Amino acid sequence: MPTGVALRDVRAQLFDAADRILLASGPEALTSRAVTDGAGCAKGVLHRHFTDFDDFLAEYVLDRSTRMDTRVVALRAGEGSVTTAVAEALTSLFGSVAVAIVALVTFRDGLRARLRETWPAGVPVLTEAAELFAAYLEDERSRGRIAAGADTATLGAILIGTGHLLFADRTGPPPAPEHVLRTVAAIIPVAAAT
Repeated sequence: MPTGVALRDVRAQLFDAADRILLASGPEALTSRAVTDGAGCAKGVLHRHFTDFDDFLAEYVLDRSTRMDTRVVALRAGEGSVTTAVAEALTSLFGSVAVAIVALVTFRDGLRARLRETWPAGVPVLTEAAELFAAYLEDERSRGRIAAGADTATLGAILIGTGHLLFADRTGPPPAPEHVLRTVAAIIPVAAAT
């Protein structure tokens, strides 16, 4: 690898390479060599920006937890039916790198220990998504579109857990959209007037 070539936004290049590796080959294929090769840079570049590979992975996971897919964030717009919006957001979330990140965190003890230093509970990407779903459902409850007594925080967590179960097999086909929609409809208590 030639030296002296300036790399633009090294962290983003390394994180994007990690995304591609995770989606294509899973957490067992994610090594510092694979990441730097995928980013088109020398292995030393990763170690100049991160103290070690677990530090890189922790920063990567935290970065991805703050970059929720636009459909999940767009939930707050409140357009369409609640069940359709949530089903589409779940499909979008779990069609992304989220499932692979869960496997990665499970796969690496050092990464889990590192994440616990800044993220005390749960898997960052999924915890953030559960909070977004809960906030969306709270808004919809205040609009009268879901049942008045709905526990939105619990529903957000249930949706993430159920979504993970539906999409966990990254080697097989994803669940059909109508299956996701039926599942979401069974979870979210709609208001009697809707």
